Amino acid sequence: MSNTYDFGLVGLGVMGRNFILNVADNGFTAFGNDLDEEKVNALIEEGGNPEKVNASKDAAVFVNALTTPRKIMLLVPAGKIVDAVIESLLPLLEDGDIIIDGGNSFFTDTDRREAYLKDKGIHFFGAGVSGGAKGARLGPSIMPGGSKEAYQYVKPIFEAVAAKYEGEPCVSYLGPKSAGNYVKMVHNGIEYGLMQLTSEIYDILKKAGKLSNEELHTTYTSWNAGRLQSFLVEITSEIFAKKDDLTNGDLVDMILDKAKQKGTGKWTSQNAMDLGIPVPTIDIAVSMREISALKAERILADEKYDRPSPEEVVKSTLVDRCEQALYFGFIMAYAQGMHQLADASKEYGYELDLGEIAKIWRAGCIIRAALLADITNAYKAAPGLQNLLLSPAFVSKVQNTVKATRELVSYGATNGIPLPGLSNALTYFDAYTSRRLPLNLIQAQRDYFGSHTYERTDREGIFHTEWEA
Repeated sequence: MSNTYDFGLVGLGVMGRNFILNVADNGFTAFGNDLDEEKVNALIEEGGNPEKVNASKDAAVFVNALTTPRKIMLLVPAGKIVDAVIESLLPLLEDGDIIIDGGNSFFTDTDRREAYLKDKGIHFFGAGVSGGAKGARLGPSIMPGGSKEAYQYVKPIFEAVAAKYEGEPCVSYLGPKSAGNYVKMVHNGIEYGLMQLTSEIYDILKKAGKLSNEELHTTYTSWNAGRLQSFLVEITSEIFAKKDDLTNGDLVDMILDKAKQKGTGKWTSQNAMDLGIPVPTIDIAVSMREISALKAERILADEKYDRPSPEEVVKSTLVDRCEQALYFGFIMAYAQGMHQLADASKEYGYELDLGEIAKIWRAGCIIRAALLADITNAYKAAPGLQNLLLSPAFVSKVQNTVKATRELVSYGATNGIPLPGLSNALTYFDAYTSRRLPLNLIQAQRDYFGSHTYERTDREGIFHTEWEA
């Protein structure tokens, strides 16, 4: 068994087990490690051939089974567990060995670990993996960043196991340091935004259009066959068709309206504020999950306040308007996320190719969508594009859908149907495309009470006024 396996993986939960089986299915031998003997045995049994895929609880047996330089991927929960696993492996490793963090680690933790391990002769890089358990098994989108030298050893394996879009693997070396984990973080932020938008459209179709779950299934299925084709729209259509084993009703109606989160959306939002980049659709998606958690308070508040009854609408008109608004919202969510990546690339020295990022998101990942082919082309045509809304290819897409979005947001506000993701997307668009905003007044206020100074429209320089006579 000594030094015969191409690839090692620590953490044999559902994601880890599926990923290592994917590696084994694509011509590489793989060895797993986990402290849980049941998980070790489950992998060996499912793998079927110990010469192709094997596992052990013993870290020394695991490390000694791998070819050098050892290529070890960690698929364990982010945080202190990653550091603990690294420390357990270090005494067993040799100069030049490679550790890959495939979890959702915060990007500054990746930078810290890379510097720490570099001093010990070990290569370390973060690789975001998106696609869920099914993607891990059949082909995820993989976002590696860090040591370019070390990535060359892993590249053939990652390209083999990654999802394919028109034959191209959805993986690419993204940049130095924590570029991979950072891109995955923003990917998840965009995911939050898209999910919020999708749920809002469901809400207004149900409350205003009174669409049944069967009609919602048909509507989302139809949308998935058009320009809204995406993983999230596809699974949403399937959700509406799922029956509940306990009641024989529709399962979606039995699920409590409290959404949980693991923190990557919050990280995206917080870091965008640090960078000074507006991502309001992502911000409000995080906030709405927090509001949803206040279920008991929401019930009390609902009893205290009147809510208007939705005005009657023509169902077909509403459905058409919702399709346009969702497409508009999707564009805004991607535009905000890509804008954040563009600025972070400069701030952190990532050297990101935004077209390449959009390209590897076209298949395998949770935010995969037909729209990403257009986004890829936009950034390939203008590599220095700072915001997707500045791309000529997207002007007509936005102009053709913004009117319907305004009408829908207006209807929601008038009829008490919250559409925060969509309204924030619209406000972002209106603000970003406004030649003049009322922030001159804010600057005057700041100078009035804090002598913070201001700039003028008619001449260069920094100015201050004594406002009180």
